[in-house]
Amino acid sequence: MATTPDRLDPADLLAVGELLTDEERLIRDTVRRFTDERIRPQIGDWFERGHFPAREIAPELGALGVLGMHLDSYGCTGSTATEYGVACMELEAADSGLRSFVSVQGSLAMRSIHAFGSEEQKQQWLPELAAGRAIGCFGLTEPDFGSDPANMRTRARRKGDDWVLSGSKMWITNGSVSDVAVVWAQTDEGVRGFLVPRGAKGFTATDVHGKLSLRASVTSELAFDEVLLPADAMLPGVRGLRGPLSSLNEARYGILWGTVGAARDCYTAALDYAKTRIQFDRPIAGFQLTQQKLVEMMLEVEKAYLVAVRIGRLKDEGRSLPAHVSFGKLNNVRTALEIARSARTVLGANGITTAYSPLRHANNLESVLTYEGTSEIHTLVLGEAITGEAAYR
Repeated sequence: MATTPDRLDPADLLAVGELLTDEERLIRDTVRRFTDERIRPQIGDWFERGHFPAREIAPELGALGVLGMHLDSYGCTGSTATEYGVACMELEAADSGLRSFVSVQGSLAMRSIHAFGSEEQKQQWLPELAAGRAIGCFGLTEPDFGSDPANMRTRARRKGDDWVLSGSKMWITNGSVSDVAVVWAQTDEGVRGFLVPRGAKGFTATDVHGKLSLRASVTSELAFDEVLLPADAMLPGVRGLRGPLSSLNEARYGILWGTVGAARDCYTAALDYAKTRIQFDRPIAGFQLTQQKLVEMMLEVEKAYLVAVRIGRLKDEGRSLPAHVSFGKLNNVRTALEIARSARTVLGANGITTAYSPLRHANNLESVLTYEGTSEIHTLVLGEAITGEAAYR
């Protein structure tokens, strides 16, 4: 005979967490403990100062096992897609900048080398990146080309056996702190990827300042002024946009999980506050309008969580398609953003400070809504999936 829970968990009313395996729950709880102890006590200050101690945190994330965790060999743990997803959920529950660091390191830089690099490139970089002893970034977006990478202007031309790289990349997470940049450029033989090490002559990385979003994250512009690269700097395993776009799909998958964590954190912050904030001689949690807000948040968190688990299972079964990832990113990011905004209203004026997470999450999610595929682009991906008609131009 079926049993009912002894009590309902307000943070997971449908007990979606029970759909996870024991190993998935262990990873979830381990990453949550790390963020509770290491990140949450400082994240408000980092956000306010526009600071992220990447060099200090990277080895700790490596020891935690989350850098490139969904890759195998070369120091990577070979975790399942769902295990990687629950880790992203807990990382972004702390801050989107933290999850972005892990996503760029593992799903973009490391995954590109793992999927398309030579054995020598893999041996040189992947163990160092997995351990957090080295940091990587991924250069595809340009100042004038984001959603339309086919028209990128960065170019690499042959010079004997070598390559000469010229151009620029923009909005690059981890850029100025990276030891290696995976850079995509036009060549006479199509788009190719190149590994550009820190210190290469003509390569500069300049941080973007004045950000109102993702402040606890390093964001840079990369510039390449006739950078001379040896022949073995090119990733030999792919040509064309299939390379960078396949890695982006992996990072987008992490986002659809991560934003569940951000949404949950906003909801629980509002719930806890509402139960202790006294107005008119009673907690505001006892007022109908506040309860309506909290219930709407809870419903949407649980639905987004279910979407993430379903797409994770499809991915682990080898049945996930790019449209599934677009579904998750489009739905879960905008859901999280609405929850963050609503949660801030429950907090009142207190909600505009770094002492509470919802407005910090809301600011961050404005970037997450746009990067790695805008909501408009993911809408068109899904439109093509259901109609069979491409509407990008």
